[in-house]
Amino acid sequence: MREMDSLTPVSPPFDRRAWPPGGRLDYWAAPDGWPLRRYRLGEGRRGQMLVMGGRGDSIEKYLEVIAHWAARGWAVTSFDWRGQGGSGRLVDDPMTGHIADFGQWIADLAALAPDWQAQGQGPYVMLGHSMGGHLLLRALAEDAVSADAAVLVAPMLGLNSAPLPTWAARAIATLMCRIGRGERQAWSQKETSERQRRMRQRRLTHDPARYADELWWRDQSREIALGPPSWNWVAQAFGSVAALERDEALVAIRTPMLILGASADRLVSPAAIRRFAARLPHAQLHIYGRESAHEILRELDGVRLDALDQIDAFLDQAAR
Repeated sequence: MREMDSLTPVSPPFDRRAWPPGGRLDYWAAPDGWPLRRYRLGEGRRGQMLVMGGRGDSIEKYLEVIAHWAARGWAVTSFDWRGQGGSGRLVDDPMTGHIADFGQWIADLAALAPDWQAQGQGPYVMLGHSMGGHLLLRALAEDAVSADAAVLVAPMLGLNSAPLPTWAARAIATLMCRIGRGERQAWSQKETSERQRRMRQRRLTHDPARYADELWWRDQSREIALGPPSWNWVAQAFGSVAALERDEALVAIRTPMLILGASADRLVSPAAIRRFAARLPHAQLHIYGRESAHEILRELDGVRLDALDQIDAFLDQAAR
């Protein structure tokens, strides 16, 4: 574990509540016609980068890092997963994050990737945060996508179900789906008081300003707002994680990979991240301590800029 410098670095000025100039926001049509909201920034002299957010995320949360990599020469593409952000909803309640089958997201990614690669010259690198990291690793294991390098940031390779053990949480989710409540929210997400907002913020990031940016974007564009997942999402997540951990194809992945995690992560399992990393023959692992919560790329600058430095150094070596 690398210690933070005694002099905390500071990010250069960036308006996190505005779209960077020169970008293009549009929609990409999946094979079944479903529109996925897409954003592109950067001219690509360094190569092509695909950035994938986590459950409940939208492109807006990652504009700061998208701009960082665009400034380094990457042509950066990001998109909202089907059923969240600006890519519509899959159930009547617009605040419920639902998916019938995680395989649908793998199919979307597998179809989008060739179009993304056709936009310019390589190298081609993919980065996924949380659920996006899980889906990226699963797609690589299933040979659904290919990349010259991959970065997994706090990947969802195990869910933190505390205080319940994993088997109990998965059994409850399965039961709720069987009795017809699969499309209902698995829990409530109250943010009506400052105390409730602070509790949620601390699970995500130590940076109240970047957390406030998320709330600002959600209030400005209500169509991107999303609340808790459905019970079916929870059941699918447990099932997909368990199947991926059993998948012997992991050891055959040849893509150079950097994995970043946090030992104090309260949403995904740091122990699972370590187990997966040990099985991936071309993976480098860095685990932050209590200085980082789940959203490493939206943390205070000491962690966030260190993570960007590590990612940039890795890509400079692995994706030439």
